[in-house]
Amino acid sequence: MQNKNEQISSLIELNEELENYFRNTIIPQLFIDAHLILRKFTPPAMRQFSLKLTDVGRPLADIREHFRFPTIMENIQHVIDTGEVLEKEIQTTDLRWYQMNIIPYLVLKGKKTNGVIVTFVEITMRIRDLKEQEKLIAEHELLLDTISHDIKTPLTSLGLTIEMLKQLPEKGMQRFPVLLEKVENSLIKMQHIIHDLTDSREHEHRYKAVEEILDFEHILEDVRLTLAPQIKEANVKIKTDIGFSEIVFIRRKLRSAIYNLVNNSIKYRSEDRTPQILIKTYKEDDNMVITVSDNGMGIAESETANIFHKYHRVSGSGEGSGIGLYLVKEIMEASGGRITVSSELGKGSVFTLYIKITN
Repeated sequence: MQNKNEQISSLIELNEELENYFRNTIIPQLFIDAHLILRKFTPPAMRQFSLKLTDVGRPLADIREHFRFPTIMENIQHVIDTGEVLEKEIQTTDLRWYQMNIIPYLVLKGKKTNGVIVTFVEITMRIRDLKEQEKLIAEHELLLDTISHDIKTPLTSLGLTIEMLKQLPEKGMQRFPVLLEKVENSLIKMQHIIHDLTDSREHEHRYKAVEEILDFEHILEDVRLTLAPQIKEANVKIKTDIGFSEIVFIRRKLRSAIYNLVNNSIKYRSEDRTPQILIKTYKEDDNMVITVSDNGMGIAESETANIFHKYHRVSGSGEGSGIGLYLVKEIMEASGGRITVSSELGKGSVFTLYIKITN
């Protein structure tokens, strides 16, 4: 009798601990049993999804509209059937984004799934911030490149003109040398500014562009979050095969490179089939190799040589600004790496990045 009372007391204590956890957690969470009955939810879930205490014990099918996410039933049933953890980004009808995790609740005895625990972490602001970062990175890189390439050419021409003027006879041109000196001084100052903005950034850590040890899967997660609206709208299926993950690189530059490749795969998808993207990584010699493959429109052989040129766009696409692939090429070459493309019109493309592995 005493042993039974101790077991009951222990169960009550465990239940109180569970109740205390559910009352105090700041994350919206649901506990749903194997029959798809809502058994518990945290106070944040009550506020976020307008749940009521009377919803406890009700079939999820009767209250699914509270979650404003049409496939939640199918996703939960999949986890119950397979015992696999499901992680995905979802958007509710009020245009908020969440990282949803569905975790099987396993009964140790018999190792059966007796339900699931569903957690929701709002990522709306994070998605907005990441999209703004990508926009700023593209603008920043384009500005520096414009200064470096487009302005250097006329400056060089101006310098040559000055040298030619110096060779002219000075008879009757008493003030000409003084004016020429002023023009030359202005030219030198402009060249110094160009150097500070462009060339020197390769040797100094300007704009916090510091190399660090990166986990590629984290970079990929940021890219997927940034492109979550486009992925959802186009119903894109993204698969990964990560055989090599750790690399020393500048975070924003690697993220920008992967962002542009995945974004292009989405933009240039085929209307004849479900868009599919496969992202693979592996080690080859002293390189980390990253491939982004798709089943999209593909690129004509006559155009593959030009797609990495600034402002070039695929014929007939009318999409984008034409700087995405150009920036990826610049990022790769500046780090000692390279990018290649293999494509077949109407079947899809494979972009491959080679990044030097440094210790």
